[in-house]
Amino acid sequence: MIVQDADRLDAIGAVGIGRAFAYGGHAGRPIYDPNEPPQMHQSFEQYKNSRSATINHFYEKLFLLKERMNTPTAKRIAEERHAYMEEFVARFLREWDGKDFDG
Repeated sequence: MIVQDADRLDAIGAVGIGRAFAYGGHAGRPIYDPNEPPQMHQSFEQYKNSRSATINHFYEKLFLLKERMNTPTAKRIAEERHAYMEEFVARFLREWDGKDFDG
């Protein structure tokens, strides 16, 4: 359980954000497509074959990891990293929509 938690913790927070965008770029995925909503995949096979935008990955996987932690320590760490990712995505979407400035 500790190794599984460590792997999941590596996927979230600031490092997880960097990893998500690095992989998305490597795989040729768009950063964001407002016309492509996130998909809640019914199987690992569906998830693996998905070509959705990187921002969708937060909803499709990364935001789900906090609830899948096993140990009390991982749960505590995941709370902060999860909140950071939520703040990041909210800001990303505001900037994408041009709502990040007064005027």
